[in-house]
Amino acid sequence: MSFPLLTATAALPAVGAIATAAVPAERRTAAKWLALLVSLGTLVLGAVQLVRFEPGGDRYQLTESHAWIKDFGVRYELGVDGIGVALIALTALLIPFIIVAGWHDADPLETHSSRWRPTQGFFALILAVEAMVVLSFEATDVFLFYILFEAMLIPMYFLIGGFGDRAHEHGDEAAATQRSYAAVKFLLYNLVGGLLMLAAVIGLYVVAGTFSLDEIAAARANGSLDMATNTERLLFLGFFFAFAVKAPLWPLHTWLPNAMGEATAPVAVLITAVVDKVGTFAMLRFCLQLFPEASKWATPVILVLAVISIIYGALLAVGQRDIKRLVAYASISHFGFIVMGIFAMTTQGQSGATLYMVNHGISTAALMLVAGFLISRRGSRLIADYGGVQKVAPLLAGTFLVGGLATLSLPGLAPFVSEFLVLVGTFSRYPAIGVIATLGIVLAALYVLVLYQRTMTGPVKAEVQGMPDLKVRELLVVAPLIALLVFLGVYPKPLTDIVNPAVQHTMSDVHKKDPKPVVEAAQ
Repeated sequence: MSFPLLTATAALPAVGAIATAAVPAERRTAAKWLALLVSLGTLVLGAVQLVRFEPGGDRYQLTESHAWIKDFGVRYELGVDGIGVALIALTALLIPFIIVAGWHDADPLETHSSRWRPTQGFFALILAVEAMVVLSFEATDVFLFYILFEAMLIPMYFLIGGFGDRAHEHGDEAAATQRSYAAVKFLLYNLVGGLLMLAAVIGLYVVAGTFSLDEIAAARANGSLDMATNTERLLFLGFFFAFAVKAPLWPLHTWLPNAMGEATAPVAVLITAVVDKVGTFAMLRFCLQLFPEASKWATPVILVLAVISIIYGALLAVGQRDIKRLVAYASISHFGFIVMGIFAMTTQGQSGATLYMVNHGISTAALMLVAGFLISRRGSRLIADYGGVQKVAPLLAGTFLVGGLATLSLPGLAPFVSEFLVLVGTFSRYPAIGVIATLGIVLAALYVLVLYQRTMTGPVKAEVQGMPDLKVRELLVVAPLIALLVFLGVYPKPLTDIVNPAVQHTMSDVHKKDPKPVVEAAQ
């Protein structure tokens, strides 16, 4: 039997989470280093997946299949396509930076040593989330995916509700209440979506008699599985609703600003750059592959919702006074672009959407982590409390600017390529939608540059006067992310080579071809 690489990639952080939680209370530093080493080991396994994956090979590679619940036809089936392996690499890449950035976020407070938050628990929860996200990108059994889709809510709930800012330790009960509210709202929204998905999963089994993606695809190909139109549409809606909540797509997005605003910056990155990608990934793997006709039927409405997300998220980002909530609303706008690219039903759109998932994860991580370093120095998330930071902390201001420019998709940085492909792919089939969506680019430039102007330029405020610049640990977090943004912005070919064959398979699932360009005859 060959080495079970996919299982190992998910099992390592799972075992690491248990080991980290078991570290004695007084050995907090050892727990941190253990979590970091486990995350680096997972990164190595993710890199091995990339190396072993053959873009021109089978659709699902490195596959594993074992009986699990025989009476219900549930199997432990894993496999990765180009989209899955790219997102696994993104997840494995970001977790070490999240851990290093949050190195002191769960340390006991000197003035309240008896009321400190468990450091071991904080890092164990991060590793647990990583294990579930990686396995969800690998699962090719629908029931197995559903279990992981729901299970990851539990550690995320505790990370949001138990490890926010430290106002509660200083006696601010209102801040603790807000943090609890954000965690409960996150959990309830996603649980409602998950319950609808569970009903759809059961319905799919009744219709298809299996949870295996491969078996369902084979049954469709040989004509033995022919869903009634209304049945397929109802099942599609059950799956899509859950994924739209996770994505987050307007109007199911309202949990995200609360969750990101109340969480620590590293946990906010974990939410939007890692966990939320499961929603958009699942739209490609499950909605389009399992329900191709229903996906085409719902496309006009979904595209409208995506455009609303783009414009709405950008407009609210422009008006924000809170730095972290601004990044949250910007992410809602960016997820609108991703969903629009997926349902444009073009090669360029879906390739761009997949690249957008990766590039958005890197750019948001860079911007939010630097914002977290800034907020930890000043002790405030309000934009109005800053000014003139670039004069006292030029490295912090410079990295903040690069992260912001990547967020607005500046040419030469990675998100530009993906956003351009999404817009081109959408415009070629839905010109009106593509034109309206371009307004999001203009608004992105507005909210990013205004944010930078208000926080980093102008007179130096008294509270900012003694602000220290980035430290070595913080530079080790930010510098590689910025280098990656530049590299993928200049040379995206390594990613596109992996992603494009998987996109071709998805286009084949929905029986769509790219529209031919219309060229008017010369007079």
